[in-house]
Amino acid sequence: MTDSRTGSTLAWSTVEHYLGEGLGVSYPLSDGQSRPVVSYEIGDGGRDIALLVELDKNRQPPRSTLPAVRIDQVLVGRGLRMARIRTTQVALMRDFHDLLLTVADRIVAQNRSLDRAFAEAVNGWSSLLGRRRDMNAQRRIGLLGEISILARLAETYGWDAAVASWTGPYGEEHDFALREFDLEVKTTATERRRHVIHGIGQLEPVPGRPLWFASLRMTRGGAGGRTLAESVHAVRESVTERAPAILSRLDTALERSGWSADQPDDERWTPRDEALVLAGEAVPRLTPSILAAATMERITALRYETDVTGLAPSPGAPVDLSGLRLP
Repeated sequence: MTDSRTGSTLAWSTVEHYLGEGLGVSYPLSDGQSRPVVSYEIGDGGRDIALLVELDKNRQPPRSTLPAVRIDQVLVGRGLRMARIRTTQVALMRDFHDLLLTVADRIVAQNRSLDRAFAEAVNGWSSLLGRRRDMNAQRRIGLLGEISILARLAETYGWDAAVASWTGPYGEEHDFALREFDLEVKTTATERRRHVIHGIGQLEPVPGRPLWFASLRMTRGGAGGRTLAESVHAVRESVTERAPAILSRLDTALERSGWSADQPDDERWTPRDEALVLAGEAVPRLTPSILAAATMERITALRYETDVTGLAPSPGAPVDLSGLRLP
């Protein structure tokens, strides 16, 4: 389905609605009379967003020096050549939306050329990168995943035990340490289950304790989704009501995870699916013993990606994650 609207600004809540519904939308940002034509596009299926800007005769699209931003040329309608600016990182879509509107505003309202508008926007954002930033999109998604697991553990073990088991924010190797097992949680918004692993011990079981690996996928929730702020509020309400003595530990864990109630938060997410497997069986991983066997034992720190797409859940899981939801 394709819709068409006109306006000089575009709220993220509007974009998120179409993303959540999986609808393709063309939203003109220029008035249709002046040049160049500028439009905001949401691809069919609600998988991506892009800014389209009309190109002058013989003008080529600017080059992007940012790995997460791609600029190419497309033909629209009756041969209208347009530059298309899009991102390769689904998790960054909310921040990318703001960048696109910054570029569009410089073109439509300030009469900048596309090249100059894009360069000025990138330079301005690059200056901000040197300052302290709020939680980025991936960290927010990651915290949402951990909170959803925290709530599920509370259903089985109670809030006291669940909050006490949440050890990841305190610098421990694994996110949760229960009495009989450990649990590492990774969350992504991409199609494949690719997860970043920090350190050689993150997927290494503690001797005598099984390590379970939870791979969660989130999707844009639209009106039916939950923001991180809403999930945090729901968890704090439950803990306040049922286990008030451990509320301060919960707040400390949230703070150490990067959470702050003052941060802007208008992204809505919903769990898509989950997989729970034993880390020592099928999960591709690097461990101290593997590095030692490869005569790489002097490597003491590393960061790598592991892909667990298609792995079947391991039998005998200590906690049921089916139908996982955000608090």
